[in-house]
Amino acid sequence: MSYLKARIGCLIAQLITSTRLQALRRTAFSAARKLTGRTATVHYFHQHDDPYSQLLASCLPALQARYRIAVVAHAVPAPDAAAAPDLQRLNDWSVRDAERLRSSLPAVARSPAPPVSIKSPTPAELLRGGALRKKMGHYLGAMLYFEGEWYWGTDRLHYLEQRLTEAGLRLQAPASPSTLESHAGPLIPPRGLQLKPVAALRPTSTLPPPVIHFYCSLRSPYTHLAARQVRQLAQHYRAELRIRYVLPMVMRGLPVPLAKRLYILRDTQREAVRLGIPFGAVVDPVGAPVEAGLALLQAACEQRQGSALLESFLSAAFAEGIDAGSPQGLQQIARRGGIGAPEMRAALKDTRWREIAEANRADMLERGLWGVPSFRVNDQPALWGQDRLWMLEEDLLQALEAASI
Repeated sequence: MSYLKARIGCLIAQLITSTRLQALRRTAFSAARKLTGRTATVHYFHQHDDPYSQLLASCLPALQARYRIAVVAHAVPAPDAAAAPDLQRLNDWSVRDAERLRSSLPAVARSPAPPVSIKSPTPAELLRGGALRKKMGHYLGAMLYFEGEWYWGTDRLHYLEQRLTEAGLRLQAPASPSTLESHAGPLIPPRGLQLKPVAALRPTSTLPPPVIHFYCSLRSPYTHLAARQVRQLAQHYRAELRIRYVLPMVMRGLPVPLAKRLYILRDTQREAVRLGIPFGAVVDPVGAPVEAGLALLQAACEQRQGSALLESFLSAAFAEGIDAGSPQGLQQIARRGGIGAPEMRAALKDTRWREIAEANRADMLERGLWGVPSFRVNDQPALWGQDRLWMLEEDLLQALEAASI
């Protein structure tokens, strides 16, 4: 029964993330719009006290200037407790993160006078906007919806632009050569790792190398996207990587609603395609498989094989359809992660990982974060989400530069 359940779950995940089905849905939406003569409409869900919403609103004039679209704004309330179980930490983090993000946005993307009012909406407006957002299948502010798909904040605006361009809605480039370059690419290109030359950044003092603290979960699709990149950062800049694993949110008693799970799967899929990381054959390891995996991960960390075991488990769970709950699957994960059969048997009897996972969770909460993947360099402020790996690299370079003085 367990095997059958895993296979069915894997098949459902593959259907949800199927690029072929996505293309068919897009074709159907486009055909219906053209047959009825409707204007291509992007729905924007604005949370007035959300800094990400304010950032995104400032980019909408530039978006409308590029495409034959109508943008319809809807005021929405903050997400409920099921969708954002640690709302205060989310709000505090959003202010810090959005401020740093604002300074990195290209000037061409932002307008000093966004077309969306950020005044406090009426209760009736919030009710209408919240009901429409829920009906369409989401839970956050700073969301754009276009013909069946969702795009969050400035981080996902480039995907919407790609979609609008493929739909033939891109306006002609401006005639002025001075504005042609800014018009050619996306308003806000996705940020990736730079992996800059480090010869000039080698510390001349006896200070130890910088430390990357990586808060991770074995049930997090975004951790799957981040794991290889964090290892690359550590290896390239010769930093020490400390894997700070925690139990998944649902195993800590925090809810993960269906709409959130669906969005995460689909969003991870498009990010995986962009990054060249396999994804889609998912066998949810929640419960005993995660516990066994964390026991193995602790043993691997003690043997300096933590990254290998972490990537082996995440690849099995999110890309290869390997059931970590089966003896064969777990053995394969362990073997690829550098854990032999005797070490595996010993690790599965060792329960120290529970205390360590709880200590990591407490440390993460103390630093103002609640979810994974999260990161920090030394004692610098922690960062949340694989979208912020470029910030992690900036912090790492800052630490190296400080050590080289």
